[in-house]
Amino acid sequence: MPQSPTTATAAAAAPVKQPETPKLLKILGPGLITGASDDDPSGIATYSQVGAQFGYGMGWVMLFSWPLMCAIQEISARIGRVTGQGIAGNLKKHYPASVGISIVSLLVIANIINIGADLGAMGAALKLIVGGPALLYVALFGLVTVLLEVFSRYSRYVSVLKWMTLSLFAYVGIVFVVKVPWATVGYNLVVPHIKFEAPYITAVVAILGTTISPYLFFWQAEEEVEQVREDADKQPLKGAPEQAKPEFNRIRIDTYIGMAFSNTVALFIIITTAATLNAHGITDIQTSSQAAEALRPIAGPLAFFIFALGIIGTGLLALPVLAGSSAYALGETFGWNVGLARKPGRAKAFYGAIAVATLIGVGLNFSPIDPIKALFWSAVINGVVAVPVMGIMMHLSSKSAAMGDFQLHIGLKIVGWLATAVMAIAAIGLFATWGS
Repeated sequence: MPQSPTTATAAAAAPVKQPETPKLLKILGPGLITGASDDDPSGIATYSQVGAQFGYGMGWVMLFSWPLMCAIQEISARIGRVTGQGIAGNLKKHYPASVGISIVSLLVIANIINIGADLGAMGAALKLIVGGPALLYVALFGLVTVLLEVFSRYSRYVSVLKWMTLSLFAYVGIVFVVKVPWATVGYNLVVPHIKFEAPYITAVVAILGTTISPYLFFWQAEEEVEQVREDADKQPLKGAPEQAKPEFNRIRIDTYIGMAFSNTVALFIIITTAATLNAHGITDIQTSSQAAEALRPIAGPLAFFIFALGIIGTGLLALPVLAGSSAYALGETFGWNVGLARKPGRAKAFYGAIAVATLIGVGLNFSPIDPIKALFWSAVINGVVAVPVMGIMMHLSSKSAAMGDFQLHIGLKIVGWLATAVMAIAAIGLFATWGS
């Protein structure tokens, strides 16, 4: 039935109802980048070592750790979004100075070791692909990372980081060019075979340390703060409670997808190295570049190239997160102007901290200390450091003085404390079996 002119005019004039749920690409941001940066060269080395040494026997850790990661990262994001300050800023505001300085010091030390290890792995990977001096590549990667982080426009830089997460699909693709006994993989994924032996416990702590790392907590909280600063329509939720429901939904979706992405890629790396290296008796892998080189004669040059290239891509994604989280933490602790959205001249100390942290990481590769060997142990250090950081975060997020009416609900509180307890038990187990 044709519309009358009046009806047609009214229909044309009526506003088109916009969808209430934003598109997924717009939702994905801090959680996706945080999850992807979790699979840095240090993480790749850890997963490769685990796959080579234990075969498919530790796949269950990736499934088990996913809800724990989701909870603690969502709590981190909530702290930033509710208070308008990062974790270090809240520590300074609500706890004695000694607590904040101790936590931030541990974070920065662990991050710098991680930066040095990641740079060393990236340099070694590029040397495998094109030849040449690995140390020169280390210096160039460090320089490029600092220049991009300091001088790029924030919104553009975040967009680049989002697209760089695609580099992780390299490790998904490799699985489909090697022979994998999927029934065995599935069985070990849901039926743990836990061994109370030093190598096994150390490997579990390393996996947990590289998946549940302190720098990820600080980074995701600060990126929520950055989004508030960048968007004039957004305010900290303590002052704008009407924004809470859609923002918490966004954070949850972003975080759960980001952490699922992270753990899926990690699982695929374990499967790849188990199906190739472990299956051929190669169980002693110390670095990610060694894993790539060992793949060449077993899985072919394509698998080697993809694996090595992925090390570089994930490193370029993780380095700014590592250096940035250190600078955020130091800046909020000492009252600097902080934020990647700020012009360099308006946040000199903040950007200086990024440059210095990266420079020290570069320097580790030129020192007698071998940062490549530190790859695995940086994950162990992160696992131990995470325990006090998570405990403080859980206490902070339950304080009305900090969170107002947005203290953690009971479900998130239970899983958050469970994650903290798991990390503490793993760390205790590490020390209990040390030297045995």
